[in-house]
Amino acid sequence: MTSTLPTPELEWIADLTVTVGAPVEAGMVQGLNSRGRRRIIPITGGSLSGPQLRGRVLPAGADFQIVVSDTCADLDARYVLALDGPQHAGEHVFVQNRALRRGSAQDIARLVRGEPVDPQAIYFRCIPSFEVSSESLRWMTEHVFVGTGARYPDRVEMRFFRVC
Repeated sequence: MTSTLPTPELEWIADLTVTVGAPVEAGMVQGLNSRGRRRIIPITGGSLSGPQLRGRVLPAGADFQIVVSDTCADLDARYVLALDGPQHAGEHVFVQNRALRRGSAQDIARLVRGEPVDPQAIYFRCIPSFEVSSESLRWMTEHVFVGTGARYPDRVEMRFFRVC
């Protein structure tokens, strides 16, 4: 018996601009699950806007990266959103955003030096997940989300989508 499975659709949720501080290069990591250089990027603030959510990124958290090669990094950013707007004013959302970023060795080296790189030259895709304390935001914990991003010298810009 053959069944027709639904094809997922994407619903735009919000755009984020996350401001960042200077990277901390923690060196080669060793251990059972280690595979590269640890880099920590402090998150210093930012903004959130879209049809579903509005607010700001609190100046707390960091992106805990493992640089696996000259062309690829495994990103694990953790931060907090403070929401505003009529429905969610005063609510906080914890975000864990796993991502893969890859590009040519030359473009990645330019990013690391803090130089601008055309976002089209870098593959940057993410899978954010959320912790919420409000019943009105529970939908954020009951869906899969994906996103795309771009790294700039002082910030990361991302667009999040709900997979429907």
